[in-house]
Amino acid sequence: MHNSIKPKVTLVGAGPGDPELLTLKGVRALAEANVVLYDALANDEILSHAPKNAIRIFVGKKIGNHAYTQDQINQLIVDNALTYGNVVRLKGGDPFIFGRGSEEIEFAESFGIETVIVPGISSVVAVPASQGISITKRGVSESFWAITGTTSDRKLSADVALAAQSSATVVIVMGMHKLSQIVELFQKENKGNLPVAIIQNGTTAEEKMGVGTVNSIVEIVKQQNLSSPAVIVLGEVVKESHKLKGFYEEFLSKEIAQ
Repeated sequence: MHNSIKPKVTLVGAGPGDPELLTLKGVRALAEANVVLYDALANDEILSHAPKNAIRIFVGKKIGNHAYTQDQINQLIVDNALTYGNVVRLKGGDPFIFGRGSEEIEFAESFGIETVIVPGISSVVAVPASQGISITKRGVSESFWAITGTTSDRKLSADVALAAQSSATVVIVMGMHKLSQIVELFQKENKGNLPVAIIQNGTTAEEKMGVGTVNSIVEIVKQQNLSSPAVIVLGEVVKESHKLKGFYEEFLSKEIAQ
């Protein structure tokens, strides 16, 4: 290691996909990077903020691609910081919301490496907002749950059942493979008519959305061929969206007619 190299790791949240939803602080951190370790980002344009000669290493988990284990990623972060100096670890959304960012920072700090965290705009709030869904709204919802659909042992989070009992807006990420289980938990609480929106590739040019109710959403997903990555929003606030009001007014009038 050259004596003038000062190892540093900056964890940067890349935001939900739209390259303009990267923070100014994130842009500045990338501009100073010697190495960028990046996930399967919704938008590679974000990488263009790094210097041309910066080393770019893809460490994300894309289906069909070789996926590094978390331990290997931790080691790569440290090795590159010690060898090249300034490492930017770029993660989708916010690095501390379902992103395992804290594990990476703890590992780097165990080597005495300076660390900095640059928060990112999380898809939990930004993706619903892009469709006019305000996840809290006075008189409608005074809180929200943000839940990962799939826990580390590949099961549905037990928090979903608790969330279904509350009046809060429920936002589930990484939950598309568990959609039928999620629906069952809400039906158990007699919430079959609760509005639901599923937004795929939110804030990007490929954004797709399906809306309905707990009872109808599985069928809508099939009809519209929606898949991961998607954000599932369950709550009365969905029908408050200025973009979706018409759909729910029409939907309710059909329900009453039946």
